[in-house]
Formats: sequence, structure tokens, C-alpha cells
Amino acid sequence: MLNLPLSDKQLLSVKESTCRVNVWQGSVRSGKTIASLLRFMIYIATSKVRGELIVVSRTRDSAARNVFTTLMDPTLFGPLAKEVSYTPGAPTARVLGRTVWVLGSSDVRSENVLRGLTCAGAYVDEITLLHEDFFTQLLNRLWEGAQLFGTTNPDSPAHWFKTRHLDVIGTRPDWRQWQFYLDDNPALSEERKAAIKRENVGLYYRRNVLGEWVAADGAVFPMWDDKRYVIPWEQLPPMRRLIAVGMDYGTNNPTTAIVLGMADVHDQYGQRVGSKLFAVDEWRVEKGHFLTDAELSARLAPWLKQSHLPSQAYLEPERVILDPAAASLRVALQVDGVAGVMNADNDVPYGIKTVASLLANDTLLISDRCPGLIAEFPGYAYDAKKAEKGEDAVLKVADHSLDALRYAVTTTESVWRPHLNL
Repeated sequence: MLNLPLSDKQLLSVKESTCRVNVWQGSVRSGKTIASLLRFMIYIATSKVRGELIVVSRTRDSAARNVFTTLMDPTLFGPLAKEVSYTPGAPTARVLGRTVWVLGSSDVRSENVLRGLTCAGAYVDEITLLHEDFFTQLLNRLWEGAQLFGTTNPDSPAHWFKTRHLDVIGTRPDWRQWQFYLDDNPALSEERKAAIKRENVGLYYRRNVLGEWVAADGAVFPMWDDKRYVIPWEQLPPMRRLIAVGMDYGTNNPTTAIVLGMADVHDQYGQRVGSKLFAVDEWRVEKGHFLTDAELSARLAPWLKQSHLPSQAYLEPERVILDPAAASLRVALQVDGVAGVMNADNDVPYGIKTVASLLANDTLLISDRCPGLIAEFPGYAYDAKKAEKGEDAVLKVADHSLDALRYAVTTTESVWRPHLNL
């Protein structure tokens, strides 16, 4: 059926997942998604339970990426891939001739749809990213004989899904879970395993590689070292491009902007062997200097056109990526003729993980023309009180340039990632 080999653990989980709720958890890229999706396909093909079939993810876009792109890939699912069709953002998909509802748990309308469904079967992508009340409502909608198949990576040990479900799974005869690790995926090469281990550091290494449920604690970037990551502005290499300006918007807090560039890396023979990212310049209006949106724009617009590099004065940032809360500033910038203004991807945990990965792999350096950013790195820490509640949250103190950097890095990932050796 599949074009990929399956491990003994994957095959066993497919065979044994006959309970009302079946959960695949563990490391990233460990094969749990392939096994769980195969089981869901078998369920769709064989189930006689009445009601609707649903796929749930944090958003419909994440469902498209994580579920349907995989199911429709013939290199993974062979001829079965032709039996799946989905248009990203659509409310329904077709799988093996049946209609499947696609719900984003962050969408209020989806919860309203869920409340009216009689659910014959469900596939849940990344359970820990759902709201607890949504997941509880989903369990309530499962019809007699219906089954739920879900995946998750580890999160905080105080997360509601672990404390209220996984920790008591032994008392529930109609629940079952399987723990997966990198070595459980036979399709993963040793090189790819090594890359995953490099890309996940600290908290993310323990969760995404070791499969541990551990709390976010202490410094967000424990690897930070000025001597390792800060480069004199005058010594910046020639930039391939200035990818973006990331901008964090403040009213009672500083407003900051960080210019993100990308430069080629060459070996001893002058051959290009990859690229690195550089925070090359910073613009900052400190707290207490209240400016209207029009005044901020009037100051920022000419700065964007200034030279941000010791050479290559002709290079200008290709886009301005704004804090999604800064809708009014976006309008002001457009009025002042600033092109390429767009909203940032504000997935905080993913952004932090991405910046941490770049630092750990020495593929992100900071120029000394970014003093605010440099000052914020060492003190950026997780909120211990929220960690006790199962939440991964950072202390909202002195993080404005870091937010600007995160916006620039995360939102342009599709631009820079193909050029970096990660």
C-alpha cells in the first residue's frame, strides 16, 4: 500500500489501534504521522459507523501541510494518494470517496460546526496545540463505535493533555498510546537524524529528539555568548540580499526594527558552501518617546533607504514585516510609500525554536549595530509561573528587538532555508 518501508513499531501501532482514542506521541520525524494516517485511511475504508468524518488541526492551513500534503504524496502513499483531494483552506476534503470535514481548532466557527456533528471518526494533528475545551467537545461528539486517531509531540509535563489524559491512560481501557523515537522511522537517514539533532537545542532537543515531556525553564537562548555571535559591523561580509526588516510595534513600549540579511559562505578554495543570516542593523524608538503612527512612519521610511551595510549601499530591504497588531502603522507606512509591507508570522514557540536552531548551528550572527537586540538575548527567559500551568510562555520584559528579529526570521523562512546548510 505504501511506497515507504514501515518499522515494526509502526506496523504494531497500526494493528493495535482499535481503541476509541489512539495516540501516537514522541520525537519529530519519528514515523508517528505516517503510521497514524495509514490507520485513519484503513478506518475510513472499513468503518460502518454512522456520522461525519473529521480532520482537526490548529488551523486549516496546518491541516493542509501536515495531513493532506502527506496523504496526497504518491512517494509516500502510492496509488492511495489519488484517492485524496483537498484544497487548502476548504472546509471539506474527499478521502476514498467520502467527505471529510476539515476543522481548525483556533477558528470559533469550527467549534460551532463541531457542536452540531455526529462524529463517526476523527484524525487530530498535534493534539497539544488544541484548546482543551475543543478537544473535550470533540470527545463528546464521537458516536458509539467511532474512533479517534491523534498525534502529538511532547510539551510541558503540566500540559492538560498529559495530566488529564496520558497520565491516567492506564485506567482507560478504551484509550491507547504509542511512544515513537527517531530510530523508529526507517525512512530517516542517519544524515537527516543528525540534522534534526543539530536543529533542536535545549528544551527542543529534549522534547523533539528525546521525546521527553519537560517544562520550559530558565533562559530561552542558553547558548548565547557575545563573543560567539556578535560581529563588528565593519566586518560584515558582502550580503547576497537584505531579506527583510522585522518590526515590533510599541505604544507604551519601545518600537524596534531589525534588518535581516543573508550572505554566502565560502570554503578555503573560494567555493560557495552555503549561507548565513545576519542581523545587520537596528532602528529603535525607546519607551517614553511617544510618537503617533504617522510620526513613526515618517522616521522609519527614510531610515529604510539609508545604507545598512559597510559596503553595498545600494541594497535595500526587500520587505517590511510588521507585528500583526500594528495595522494602523502599516497604513501609515503605505501612505509614506514604503513597499512590501506585510504581517508577521507570530507563532512564538516556532519562532523561538527557529532562532535557537540558527544560533546553535552558527548560521545567525548579530552586528554590533544592533545594541538593543544584543542586550535582550541573555535575559530572555521563560515564565516559571506559567510553566507550572503547562504553558510555554516567555517573560514579556525587554523582548522588543527579539520579537522584531523573530518576525523577520520566521516569516521569510521559505526564502532563506534553501540556502542554509541545516
